Amino acid sequence: MASHSLLGLGVLSLWALVLAIQPYQALGSSRGSLGLITGSGAVDAAPPSGLCAAAVLVHGYKCQEFNKECLVQMGNVNPRHETGEADGGYSVILESATLNQDGMTWMLTSPDQSLALILADAGYDVWIANTRGTRFSRRHVRLDPSNPAFWNWTWDDLVSHDLSAAIDFVFKQTGQKTHYVGHSMGTLIALASFSEGKQIDKVRSAALLSPIAYLSHMTTALGDVAARAFAGEITTLFGLAEFNPRGAPVASFLKALCAYPGVDCFDLLSALTGNNCCLNASTVELFLKNEPQSTATKNMVHLAQTVRDGKLAKYDYGSADFNVEHYGVAKPPVYNLANIPHNFPLFLSYGGRDALSDPRDVATLLDSLKLHDIDKLSVQYIKDYAHADFIMGVSAKDLVYNQILTFFRRN
Repeated sequence: MASHSLLGLGVLSLWALVLAIQPYQALGSSRGSLGLITGSGAVDAAPPSGLCAAAVLVHGYKCQEFNKECLVQMGNVNPRHETGEADGGYSVILESATLNQDGMTWMLTSPDQSLALILADAGYDVWIANTRGTRFSRRHVRLDPSNPAFWNWTWDDLVSHDLSAAIDFVFKQTGQKTHYVGHSMGTLIALASFSEGKQIDKVRSAALLSPIAYLSHMTTALGDVAARAFAGEITTLFGLAEFNPRGAPVASFLKALCAYPGVDCFDLLSALTGNNCCLNASTVELFLKNEPQSTATKNMVHLAQTVRDGKLAKYDYGSADFNVEHYGVAKPPVYNLANIPHNFPLFLSYGGRDALSDPRDVATLLDSLKLHDIDKLSVQYIKDYAHADFIMGVSAKDLVYNQILTFFRRN
């Protein structure tokens, strides 16, 4: 049961950071080598040992990885072949932010079903993000992951630092605005960031899959139990700053959650995400081999606050005095999504069976966007889709990704 509970937390966690894919010429059988990248960003290219080696080069794509001080790892990938309909010249950031997951999320399916490679083959310069603290994003200019200070962050920091740095990096590399695709937590940090005007002038449009902003109607029993388990505004669990689902203390904690009435830990992917309609068994197996990974315990507390409080607000430090110290006010400031520029192109796609991005919560999100320019807001509802179908579903290319390509071409 413990191993199943590890999977559950990996899906429950929500995710954030960055990688890259650029369309050059067809590769043939050549793999190529990576050289030193220098410039104002002080970025050095690393040998292809991360996501590139694990999931990109094996499909005949060229890939580069870059490490920045902000913990963002970048790489770029060339398409295997030229396509008849190349969109060329534009960049796309893919933010895979389901908690405890990295950029591998976009590479779990076959090349013809992977959004990252579909976009690369269409001529886009694709940049894939790796969440802070996951295996490909554990570098820091001063801190080691063994230092608790390395884990002193929440998704607020992904909003204010990591995503902003990623967008700015891609903008400087390409010299133009980028498109953005986020799934789950990747939608939360984007919406929060755009509401504060962070780097939105460098973003061309955003496609948000299984959008997470409000979680009041989350229908997963384990998610509800987990949110309540983080009550008390603790910043560590059993003295741990790093919430590692594969570690013994956290595994024991998760096993205890699985003992709660109504919590089924034998099919946690469905229990947490909803009844996914269209997953391939081999894809799920690959997912289990790669996820879940570490996040900050403080980040888990913040996510629990988001569930319990029913609003999109910054981290609550647990007392008026501490909040005043950090924010200048007694209660954490709320991210006002109505502040997102009304003429900013948005595409939202959500599912009727999604237990995390419940349709009722998406309705609340859409209500906050009610003043958005009608021709700049596209909404897609897929009745049979749950949370994981949007990134691993065998029908996602036809139902969702083609719509994303159409949306990008309009913008």
